[in-house]
Formats: sequence, structure tokens, C-alpha cells
Amino acid sequence: MISVKNLTYATALFLAATAFSSCSKDEESTNNGTGKAKLQIRLTDAPGDYEEVNVDIQSVKIHSSGSANDNDAGWQTLTVINPGLYNLLDFANGADTLLVSADLPEGTISQIRLILGDDNSVKLNDGTTHDLTTPSAQQSGLKLQVHTELKKDVTYKMLLDFDAAKSIVKTGNGKYKLKPVIRVITDAVAGGIKGDVQPDTLNPAIYVLNGNDTVAGGFTTSTGEFLIRGINAGTYSVSFDSSVDTFDKVVPGVVVTNTGITDMGVVTMP
Repeated sequence: MISVKNLTYATALFLAATAFSSCSKDEESTNNGTGKAKLQIRLTDAPGDYEEVNVDIQSVKIHSSGSANDNDAGWQTLTVINPGLYNLLDFANGADTLLVSADLPEGTISQIRLILGDDNSVKLNDGTTHDLTTPSAQQSGLKLQVHTELKKDVTYKMLLDFDAAKSIVKTGNGKYKLKPVIRVITDAVAGGIKGDVQPDTLNPAIYVLNGNDTVAGGFTTSTGEFLIRGINAGTYSVSFDSSVDTFDKVVPGVVVTNTGITDMGVVTMP
């Protein structure tokens, strides 16, 4: 049996619920077919000459209008998976972390705001730590223009590339300010896999595998259907792991494109 069998059902549930929220170079999302768009907002960083740059991220807001002001109607608050401190330097050299994963209706996102708390700091190479003042970010948020059109059944990966080196400003009185320089990179991934596992009473954990790497995962619904979205184009093996070893199954050679959902049809266990 493939090595992914060693993963527990609790692990599969965690993957489905948090969309692989730990640091990673390529993490995917899972959704059981809501007819909506999936938006992932991720944080990464260009290296800076500091030991730590700690930013207190509390929430994320989005708006369909790029000119919307703080008090205008239409702002939608998205829940940050792990609100609190993020050391930007932990996410350099291609690593990132998932801030938000949300299902949204079709429409336009023109503006994002990162709402920060007051526990922001920079640790210099000499070991000293200084507060970072970010008055506007704590009130109205860090403003980012994005202009992204959302379509149903497409996963949008929005990467916030935070340039720590350019974002820290030392003032004349020896204090430090955060003036963020953030590049927004949006990647729309329409690829995914769906199917119908029978008998539906097995409710197996499902893993999409690229070699020995698990790139996405989830479970079936109560009637056996599954839909796993946000998978890059490629050829994968799909592993179905039930609580009974004799009913496990691996289907190799499942081709995913970036233009739609690959339908595996009925998958009969074993």
C-alpha cells in the first residue's frame, strides 16, 4: 500500500479543513462543490537584513471597488486562519503561509486591506528589538489594489509578496516605522478532480499524490461524491483510504488540466 496510508484520518480532516495552512512552497485547497469561487490569500516575503520582522495580522477585508473609503458600505471581512504574529522572514525564499481561505460568489475584488494589531516589531542583527509603528494599518488597514474577477469553481491564489527590506523605515529619532511595500500576485487555478465513491458508506480519505507528495486531500460527502479543486495541471495518483484496509484503492494516471474539473466517474472500492 502506498506510504500515504500511514497518514491518519485526523490528518486528512485537518488538510481538508485548513487547506494545508502551514508553511509550504505549494499548498492546495479542498472544497466539496459550493458553486462559488475559492479565494486563498497567502503571505510570502523577499529577504531583508533583519533577524525578525514581526507583523500582527488580525483580519483581512475585501471590496469590489478600488476607490472605496473606510466608511463605505460593501466591505467584507474574511477570517484569518491564525490571527496574530507572523515573522515575515519565515516566509522567504519561496515559502509562504495561508492567511485566508474563503468561498466567495462570482464578482470582482478590487481592494484588499490587511488589518494589523499593535504587536508589531523588528529585531535587528545586533539582537535589539524595536516596536514598529503602523497607525494607519491598525485603523483602516494596509491598502492593496488587486482588481481580480472571480468565477465559480475556480481557485484564486493571491500571494502577498511583502518586501521586508523596503518596508522598514528608520526615523530620525531612532524609531522604526512600517511602510509596507507589497506586491500582489494572483494565480487562477481551474483544475480539479471529482468523482463518486461507491459504496458511499466507506467515506474514505482521499489524497491527490504527485509521486510521494500529497498536494491535496479531503473526504466524500454522505452520498459518496467528492470535489477537490485548486490542483495545478499534471498527472496524479488518487488514493482512497478507508478504515478497512481491504477497501483501499489507488487510481494512477489521473490527468488534470487548468481548464476544468477532471471527472473520475464512479470509483468502486476496492
